[in-house]
Amino acid sequence: MLQTALSTAPTTLLFAPCGNKLSPILFSKRRRSLTLLPRWHFNRTRPRPKPKPFSAVAATENGVFTSPEMAKSFDFTSEERIYNWWESQGYFRPNFDRGSVPFVISMPPPNVTGSLHMGHAMFVTLEDIMVRYHRMKGRSTLWLPGTDHAGIATQLVVERMLASEGIKRAELSRDEFTKRVWEWKEKYGGTITNQIRRLGASCDWTREHFTLDEQLSRAVIEAFVRLHEKGLIYQGSYMVNWSPSLQTAVSDLEVEYSEESGTLYYIKYRVAGGSRSDYLTIATTRPETLFGDVAIAVHPKDDRYSKYVGMMAIVPMTYGRHIPIISDKHVDKDFGTGVLKISPGHDHNDYLLARKLGLPILNIMNKDGTLNKVAGLYCGLDRFEARKKLWAELEETGLAVKQEAHTLRVPRSQRGGEIIEPLVSKQWFVTMEPLAEKALRAVERGELTIIPERFEKIYNHWLSNIKDWCISRQLWWGHRIPVWYIVGKDCEEEYIVARSADEALEKARAKYGNNVEIYQDPDVLDTWFSSALWPFSTLGWPDVSEEDFRRFYPTTMLETGHDILFFWVARMVMMGIEFTGTLPFSYVYLHGLIRDSQGHKMSKTLGNVIDPIDTIKDFGTDALRFTLALGTPGQDLNLSTERLTANKAFTNKLWNAGNFLLQNLPTRNDASAWKNILAYKFDSEESLIGIPLPERWVVSKLHLLIDMTTTSYDKFFFGDVGRETYDFFWGDFADWYIEASKARLYNSRGHSDSSVAQAVLLYVFENILKLLHPFMPFVTEELWQALPQRKEALMVSHWPQTSLPRHANSIKKFENFQALTRAIRNARAEYSVEPGKRISASIVASEEVIQYISEEKEVLALLSRLDAQNVHFTNSPPEDAEQSVHLVAGEGLEAYLPLADMIDISAEVERLSRRLSKMQTEYDRLKARLSSPEFVEKAPEDVVHGVQEKAAEAEEKIILTKNRLALLKSSVLVTE
Repeated sequence: MLQTALSTAPTTLLFAPCGNKLSPILFSKRRRSLTLLPRWHFNRTRPRPKPKPFSAVAATENGVFTSPEMAKSFDFTSEERIYNWWESQGYFRPNFDRGSVPFVISMPPPNVTGSLHMGHAMFVTLEDIMVRYHRMKGRSTLWLPGTDHAGIATQLVVERMLASEGIKRAELSRDEFTKRVWEWKEKYGGTITNQIRRLGASCDWTREHFTLDEQLSRAVIEAFVRLHEKGLIYQGSYMVNWSPSLQTAVSDLEVEYSEESGTLYYIKYRVAGGSRSDYLTIATTRPETLFGDVAIAVHPKDDRYSKYVGMMAIVPMTYGRHIPIISDKHVDKDFGTGVLKISPGHDHNDYLLARKLGLPILNIMNKDGTLNKVAGLYCGLDRFEARKKLWAELEETGLAVKQEAHTLRVPRSQRGGEIIEPLVSKQWFVTMEPLAEKALRAVERGELTIIPERFEKIYNHWLSNIKDWCISRQLWWGHRIPVWYIVGKDCEEEYIVARSADEALEKARAKYGNNVEIYQDPDVLDTWFSSALWPFSTLGWPDVSEEDFRRFYPTTMLETGHDILFFWVARMVMMGIEFTGTLPFSYVYLHGLIRDSQGHKMSKTLGNVIDPIDTIKDFGTDALRFTLALGTPGQDLNLSTERLTANKAFTNKLWNAGNFLLQNLPTRNDASAWKNILAYKFDSEESLIGIPLPERWVVSKLHLLIDMTTTSYDKFFFGDVGRETYDFFWGDFADWYIEASKARLYNSRGHSDSSVAQAVLLYVFENILKLLHPFMPFVTEELWQALPQRKEALMVSHWPQTSLPRHANSIKKFENFQALTRAIRNARAEYSVEPGKRISASIVASEEVIQYISEEKEVLALLSRLDAQNVHFTNSPPEDAEQSVHLVAGEGLEAYLPLADMIDISAEVERLSRRLSKMQTEYDRLKARLSSPEFVEKAPEDVVHGVQEKAAEAEEKIILTKNRLALLKSSVLVTE
């Protein structure tokens, strides 16, 4: 017997096989008074418990589950109770008793400052689907969660909090500030993880990590030291993205470009030694950077300026500073005036061009965004104030030509929203080329699979053109760079890399003597540096003997948004190969962005942000997850209220099906009935042969579905899984088989008829719940627990067996049966037959078809609203065929429905006669219009064509109505 994680709870069945009544224990007054499991509470500091075997279900006394028999619809508030119960049972932890290769995913760590948005909801949904599927497939699964310290974002949040208290960061010491950040993190840092739980994430919270954990911090330092020892980390001054307000370099990912209205300024640069008419006009969006100009460039084939190449130009407002006029093919002749000012200290393209041409780098800006002494009289002015003042003075001196409106692509900080300044700064860098080569080969050799495949080209392009990685940030919150400098020595030439301050001091003393003084580099590492180690640092690296590292590394899957393929995924691949000698994962699954119903990117500015928590309250977690999972890998998904509403209805449909099933099972004491039900097996050809056609059909369709969805799950085609299962449940099971089963359950001719229907209903429904559980975990678990004889939780139950028997011939036969039923239903609707009225029918077909359809006469009568006593089967048309509606359901399958059974013929003749008169009047009007030469010749062609189409349509309706009238009148004559 498996042990339960709840030692006080007896191992009992949640629902005994009691038919229409649930176990009274679940709904007694005593049960209602029990204390439920705490909602969404977990202790982050508790020690990780030893893994236990998956327990048998023992939630009876804990008030976790309800049943469709007790509630009209699934109650979303029960999701929290179900989740807490799962976690208390230890189901989220890996089950080491399962001997297969484990399935492991590392959760993309959300920012500790964050709150849930739809991007998070997407990755949680997709990763949980993968984990739940493989858990049910019998694999030991680990979904490892955690959060990122988010250096810039967190520091900004805390600085704003301090500002509200009237405190500036500069007024605190580094230790005081980081203490305040840790206090904030402990108080508010769990918001997003609690919200992730609300989405049903079945990750192992006992292994939750934070990128500033002691273990992960040790890994980060080790990685830095090892890279430096290999000569792959160096210090240098290069162009970076600079945030003046935060006074730190920021990564490319943290810069967002927006289209904004701006100004293009045209300025004269006089040619040294020339006349007043000798000047070049440049067009720039940032005139203040002219103080950093080191050259002016024109295109070699631009005849307008060829005579000036090799001469010198005078930079305005610099007291006559001269710069060379050069030619370069990269200059765009058609932009502005075709003259390019080169300011390599403040433009990424200019910087690369200057390095290629050997031009000097001139910096005009302080770290806070004010101009420095290179700007002369403008020194100390903010960059934007300097721009206004400079333009005004250029106008006064006659050097301003004009300004015009121009749409700018403005780089803004993702965190603070300020305009980013390209700036040359001394930073720490990682040499990426040798790391990238190995990551490229992994995809080329097929060792790493990227889904969808088209992103391989983007991955390869980025790694083939990779730049060195700036890893230092001028912040106080993060992993301090493990570099120490020697007091009194040049910090660029003399420094020590060590794993700790004690080790650094020991090294310094060995080299410089016991009296040496050292101090640590004030910068911290880019957050992406620590997260690049995430798949293995969270498992114990650099201690490769750690149990989790040996069991679970390399991981299986990395799932994330396609927008961070370079910034995170590629870096993890490079670091994993570098430090472990192995790829950190075998598969990369990339999802798209979530957009609004119109396809617009969600933003607070547009007011179109959909909050996942609000969505869950309105539609339930399962409906949200199912909606998100129907997307296609790598493609953006438009999220609409209509889709959510439809999938909420799907949840209710499942619930109602469960209610129907429970109401039609035998009572608990009916041992004979249960013996008959449990005697049915559906895993062999023989077992299917002995059951009726509708049952053979639905079981065969189920077995096909199991194979299709299992294949789709294995290929990560989750959208296909959702659509195929949805169609089968709603279209085949609910709309057809449940309705067909009522003929056995309500009008049974014998005990075996009802038992086979009960057995098939139970078998099919429980398998549907299994197939849907990874998508819709809450409602499926609740329904599973309501079914009789559940000895384990759905989430740890066995995945349905594949390659089960199916009868293709039975499927085809029942499709004929469906076609006949639809034809009869359509005829009833066309003739407005009252829903409750039973009609006669003659079914005409071959002997073979008649045999299998006649065997299901009661089902046909039930589904088609026929009078079972007056349904006749024959191989030729009936005598009253002329007075019947003739239906062709398929090749060799027809039906005749007596008109007298369906309608009051005299009343219908009168109604159709009046209708025909109106139609004839309208037709005559249209024909008269078309007979008028004035209309045909003068009216627009499309108008004439439209009238012609209406006339043709009216004529067709008149013919049909006349034919129907003739049929009805002949019936009246026969009757008389």
